[in-house]
Amino acid sequence: MTTSPLEVSSDGVLTGPPEPVHKNFMDRFIDSIEWVAAFFVGVVALNTFVAVFMRKFFSVTIPDYYNIGQFLLGILIFWGIAATSYRGTHITVDLIWANASPKHQRWIDVFATLVLLFVVTVQTYTLLDKVITTRADHVLTMDLQLPIWPFYAVAWIGDVSAVLLIAIRTYRLIFYPDLMHDPKIKTAE
Repeated sequence: MTTSPLEVSSDGVLTGPPEPVHKNFMDRFIDSIEWVAAFFVGVVALNTFVAVFMRKFFSVTIPDYYNIGQFLLGILIFWGIAATSYRGTHITVDLIWANASPKHQRWIDVFATLVLLFVVTVQTYTLLDKVITTRADHVLTMDLQLPIWPFYAVAWIGDVSAVLLIAIRTYRLIFYPDLMHDPKIKTAE
């Protein structure tokens, strides 16, 4: 097997063939949750586009489109929480973290991830209660009389995914920090 030699660019960066990416089960699981979140972004956008298009050009209102849009947006939010929780790429303001040593940055990350795990776990429990009570109360949409508990259940599955991903992140931060693919942030100046 021959490999092409490394080259140095004009700005001093080594370039060469990319290393093969070997994804394990956890990485594929994480990627699939991100794809589900992306799918719901598309569904919410499609729902809004079709509703506006039909109303503008055909003066037709789709029954329950607003309620369904709200439920889909809720689903999107919970799956979005799952997608951003593992990667750690959500909006943060980390002045202390940016000025800490790498060892202290890791422990700050572990502490913050444990707090996030606790909060999202409690949120998941309360959302499960909401799914159960909504199903028991037979709450329906106004126009089509659709039960709304399945929307809540899909959102709850997204929240469960968030708990799983945060637990994986915590485990990897503590025992295998080299498996984390967090973006490198420059120390504050």
